Amino acid sequence: MSTKQKLLKTLEENRETYLSGEVLASTMNVSRSAIWKAIKVLKEEGYEIESTTNKGYRLKSESDLMSAEGIYPWLSPTNQELELMVLKTVGSTNQEAKKLALEGAKTGTVIIAEEQTQGRGRMGRSFYSPPKSGIYLSLVLRPDVAARDAVLLTTGASVGVCRAIKKVTGIDTQIKWVNDIYRGDRKIVGILTEAVTNFENGQFEFVIIGIGVNFKQPEEQLPDELKDIVGTLFNEKPDALTRNRLAAEIINEVMSICEDLTNRDFLAEYKTHSLVLGKQIRVFRNNQWEVATALDISDEGGLIIKNQFGQTETLNSGEISIRKI
Repeated sequence: MSTKQKLLKTLEENRETYLSGEVLASTMNVSRSAIWKAIKVLKEEGYEIESTTNKGYRLKSESDLMSAEGIYPWLSPTNQELELMVLKTVGSTNQEAKKLALEGAKTGTVIIAEEQTQGRGRMGRSFYSPPKSGIYLSLVLRPDVAARDAVLLTTGASVGVCRAIKKVTGIDTQIKWVNDIYRGDRKIVGILTEAVTNFENGQFEFVIIGIGVNFKQPEEQLPDELKDIVGTLFNEKPDALTRNRLAAEIINEVMSICEDLTNRDFLAEYKTHSLVLGKQIRVFRNNQWEVATALDISDEGGLIIKNQFGQTETLNSGEISIRKI
């Protein structure tokens, strides 16, 4: 770990405390000149560092750049050994994660970006991913479950994200099946699960769970087509909360659920967060919308519906809408 990385880690772990150059130099076993140079580089990279005579340095509360050094302090003990890769800009974190998985990346590898230029959502849609406002991360998993249980990973991930948001922010959210997360009538989180399977045994080679969180209002205006659909957790970043903190908790909760899908207690939680159960919905299939009623969630995470002919069936994939015809 470089002097800059060690310094950033120390500043992130002590956000409320001023640390003098002398103390930092002694703790890190480097010269005060090396500390000053590292501070200068961090400021050039965009970190907002407060420097006060006779007190020292500390990260300002508004400083909120994504970094491994800012995430690791908040990871649970079981996740401290996870490999985190934090990038300034990437086309798609899912694509980067898929590339690493094909090269042998181990389960629990996490790719995070400050900005995506080609972020993707479900059904081939793009996912607006501007810098300094969202959390864009992808997890590489190698679960020991059959490919037919893929929807459980998706539902489990959505429950994990809801748990993390509630724990860190106190905000209640809802899930539109399968995995879009809403606050009120606005979508604030998109989840895209992609997998490579072994056709011989029907097991996963690996699974990529991509999670995009609209944390705060972007500096630029939303595209016109998203203004009436997309929302954010906050209008502005709260003083006591960083994106790194929430990202860490999302990793903790999603890993906790998805590493043990034999325990399906989370499905009851999924139902309590459901935005669609008991409501009339529309189901898109065969290139047309069909009217149905959402009844329940199956033990495999599928959506049990009563279709337009009055028959009960279970959807394990697809597109639904709760908007009226």
